[in-house]
Amino acid sequence: MHRMKSDSYLYIEINGLKIAYQRQGHGDPMLLVHGTTTYSFIWDTLVTGLSASFDVIAIDLLGGGRSDKPRQADYSIFAQAEIIHNFISALGLKPVHLVSHGAGGGIAQVMAIRYPEQLMDLVFINPFGYDKWPVQPVDMMRIPFIWDIAVAMFDLGFFRMVIEQGVYYKDRITEEVMRLFSEPVKTRDGKYGFLQLAKNLSSRDLTDLRGELCRLSMPVLIIRGSADPYLSSQISRTLHEEIKGSTLIQIETGGHFIQLDEPEKLVSLIKDFISGKT
Repeated sequence: MHRMKSDSYLYIEINGLKIAYQRQGHGDPMLLVHGTTTYSFIWDTLVTGLSASFDVIAIDLLGGGRSDKPRQADYSIFAQAEIIHNFISALGLKPVHLVSHGAGGGIAQVMAIRYPEQLMDLVFINPFGYDKWPVQPVDMMRIPFIWDIAVAMFDLGFFRMVIEQGVYYKDRITEEVMRLFSEPVKTRDGKYGFLQLAKNLSSRDLTDLRGELCRLSMPVLIIRGSADPYLSSQISRTLHEEIKGSTLIQIETGGHFIQLDEPEKLVSLIKDFISGKT
């Protein structure tokens, strides 16, 4: 797996919170936003292809990767969108190509509605939305004693099963890939941040914004991995129907972590979309 150059992280303070990111390449800025269970590393397989044409910036959401994981913080979709809005401003970026994955797609929807002037276009990869997340086991973590148990009993074996179920090509889950997935959750703070993201990035928060999606005027590409076991294909179809002029592409050999299954296809689709070929 190709890593960001020298595997280096940069840091910036946003509203008193340390936000980590990686940056590589030259050209128009492209911001990559991960979802739950992952952090910026999930984009590593796309970096070489994208950074040849774009200034690629992969952020760690609050609670994810090497970003801060404070107690009593707001980890919701709206709070994460505010951080990204301020992140774009703090870096002095001109409008970005926003590429999102999973729950990051919910954050991207908020960004597109609240701060369209900061975006050139949108790419959703296996997005969530329409009150389809969290599923019941995750929702139960809102109960305090279950939350305490989840933090104390975090099971890396179960975590590995979740990751393996999320890919089409099972041989892509090597020991190195699992090391990268599990790196942030080896500490109590890391487990806390991971579980906060899983619990608080709720697509139910998007319900009130649904009527505004149809008014988006920017180009939108939706990529759906047909083998995604976690997020329903109905989400992508409904987004496509409600966002006029959007493009929906299905990849049969893509699971939820489609960046591992079909990185070259993703790079090609994203480049063609931005260049107007899709």
